[in-house]
Amino acid sequence: MIRTKSLPAYFSQTVWRQLAVAVVFAAITALTARITFYLPFTPVPITLQTLAVVLSGLVLGSRGGALAQMTYLGLIATGLPVDANGLGIAAFFGPTAGYLVAFVPAAFATGWLAERFSARSWWGNFAAALTGVVVLYVVGASWLAVVLGSWQNAWLAGVVPFILLDVVKAAIAAATAESGKFFFRR
Repeated sequence: MIRTKSLPAYFSQTVWRQLAVAVVFAAITALTARITFYLPFTPVPITLQTLAVVLSGLVLGSRGGALAQMTYLGLIATGLPVDANGLGIAAFFGPTAGYLVAFVPAAFATGWLAERFSARSWWGNFAAALTGVVVLYVVGASWLAVVLGSWQNAWLAGVVPFILLDVVKAAIAAATAESGKFFFRR
């Protein structure tokens, strides 16, 4: 006799699994915030969070990646000092607030493109990850322009110093995404 799960039991297991995986990726994002390097000419630190954000989209897909990053932002909103500067909720009012808020649409965009176009190829994942990086830059630098008073200053302080490193992070995410999909989507 073959036993099948009822729809409510399947739904319940699926929802709990998705939430658990989102918490794991929120924790990964928080851990990557601890790896921080400060440059003297910009209020935006170098972190490994870009890697975590695009990897969450590549591995979990659009909705799962966005959920993981919303979970991370929720942790910050509750006052936990899990952002790169250890500020807690005050991080949403500083110069890097735009980058934090961009984590959700960046993970979503990365996942959306990966779901449709990656076809388990490194190049597809890399292109999706680069798109997520661009979303981070656009939203983050937009807020930074308000804080610094000009787009030119925001571009020079919040985008240019990070381009090469973020391309490397996107490449690493693309290279490890398929392994992550195997582990987290089974």
